[in-house]
Amino acid sequence: MDSSSSVLSDEDYDVISNPGQRSLESSIADFGHIAAQVVREIPPTDAARQALSTASLSSTDIQTWVRGVIDAANLNGRNGGGSYPPDHRTVRVYVDGVFDVLTVGHMLQLRQAKLAFPSVHLMAGVFSDEDCQEHGTQPGFPHVERCELLRHCRWVDEIVPDVVWTLTDAFLITKRIDYVVLEEGSSVNPEFDKTRLKGYDHLKKLGRVIPTKRTLGLAPALVVPPKLPSPEATPLRKAPELQPEVFEGDGQVDVTHGINKMTLDGQ
Repeated sequence: MDSSSSVLSDEDYDVISNPGQRSLESSIADFGHIAAQVVREIPPTDAARQALSTASLSSTDIQTWVRGVIDAANLNGRNGGGSYPPDHRTVRVYVDGVFDVLTVGHMLQLRQAKLAFPSVHLMAGVFSDEDCQEHGTQPGFPHVERCELLRHCRWVDEIVPDVVWTLTDAFLITKRIDYVVLEEGSSVNPEFDKTRLKGYDHLKKLGRVIPTKRTLGLAPALVVPPKLPSPEATPLRKAPELQPEVFEGDGQVDVTHGINKMTLDGQ
């Protein structure tokens, strides 16, 4: 065997091990080539089509819109020289969030991200409990459960548990991310975290952000009311009334007397 054939040039090395020699554009280019995916899904009901603005979007609708966004950015010189990837290439798309409670809006956004190109490897990044608390968000469920919840979503191909709050070039290179997803209108949404927006704004200049359409027609989040006791349920004493009784004089607690008294009172 010719020993010269085993010698690799600088271009042959894994770009992730030496990112300083490559641009962001070249470092994340073309890591996978497979045929376009055939996505099979249960069609939405007629009611969902009428009520939810993005439920009836086909893969062609989504890809045409994404292509238009990328092409328009190119014309305006805001896409860093990037272009819509060829159909045969698998595109690595990234979306992040707290994902504390998955709603229909989340699911429809993940669907748009998965169908943004003919072949997509969708990566879902989940913020840690520490990052959430540091930035004023208190998840109702721990990080491990939020990651596990997303693992069962049909649109997600990979869970990324070790993520950054503000996206950077280095993070995209390390995770081999081609595009990141941002819901349209987020930049003017007063509730969207401004620190996260700084990262998206930077990546927009590089042409690495693709928008998803906001789903209109979603019901407002409901506050679950406290459960009222049934009128037929056995009435309960309030906490102070359940305290054991104390006889005056000796300071001893007569728990039995207290329980028997409740029994005599009809409790």
